[in-house]
Amino acid sequence: MSKYIALRLLQSIPMLIAVVTLTFVLIHTAPGDPVTYMYAAFNVSQEELQALRESLGLNDPLYVQFGRYVARLFRGDLGFSYINRGPVIGLILERLPATLLLSGTGILLAAILGTLLGALAAVKARSLLDYFVSTISIVGYCMPVFWLGIVLILTLSLRLRWFPSMGIETLRTQLSGLAAIRDVAWHLVLPAITLGSYFLAEYARLTRASMLEVLGQDFIVTARAKGLRNSAIYLRHALRNSLLPVIAVLGVHVGMLLVSATVTETVFAWPGIGRLTYNAILQRDYPLLMGVFVFVAWFVILANLVSDIACAALDPRIRYYES
Repeated sequence: MSKYIALRLLQSIPMLIAVVTLTFVLIHTAPGDPVTYMYAAFNVSQEELQALRESLGLNDPLYVQFGRYVARLFRGDLGFSYINRGPVIGLILERLPATLLLSGTGILLAAILGTLLGALAAVKARSLLDYFVSTISIVGYCMPVFWLGIVLILTLSLRLRWFPSMGIETLRTQLSGLAAIRDVAWHLVLPAITLGSYFLAEYARLTRASMLEVLGQDFIVTARAKGLRNSAIYLRHALRNSLLPVIAVLGVHVGMLLVSATVTETVFAWPGIGRLTYNAILQRDYPLLMGVFVFVAWFVILANLVSDIACAALDPRIRYYES
């Protein structure tokens, strides 16, 4: 297993190189730059703007800027944000807990509820429950996340006033202890529902399809012939073998934790990495954008590695590291 992990980490190096190179070229060839964003609204001459670009190294050839950035990466330096006036790694780590809280809650609840609904739909195939779960899954899968978020804000927040419409905590308050936890949880409800609706539909459909396939295999027929109870057949044999594709997809979603909530964070003004990335795109903050992409790339690689190991632990037939 240790050799397999080491091999996977070595294989990730070319991927990271490709991500850094492609992202750097795309960002730096896009129209606009940080100097234009920061000073275009002020009465600054073109000569002064060019002097600022020269001082920041933005007028250097692209390969020179790329070499300088790669050299910093080897030192563990993700750069300094022009707009936010701080180290990139510090800005990312400052927003990381909020994003992990929102994305983790949404994906975890979606995985649990979606798996249960999908398993029930498979057990009760072609029943009213099956048709209901399938319909809800299709609606949730096709529904735009931003539209659902706006609808929830208009109904449950502005009209009924059950939940707050934005932010992670109540402004102008100094809460601590359980009161602070309740306040954050209260703000978390609508964004988590919005983000989790799409993932719940995907897990429900995937679990249903996987479990229907498993229920038709020979070992399930053998288990029934041995006289095992239906609960043992469904839970111990069918559901366990049906979870392998679900866990594989969960690994992909865990890898997307840092970027999957970008739209949701923007709609609900949630102070996470997704909103930070959105603002960096508008501000043409090159170092911050590059730092986020590199950080996310590493996170995706590690999440997929953990997912592969979890699949091998659940199914003894899977041995990635013996090939």
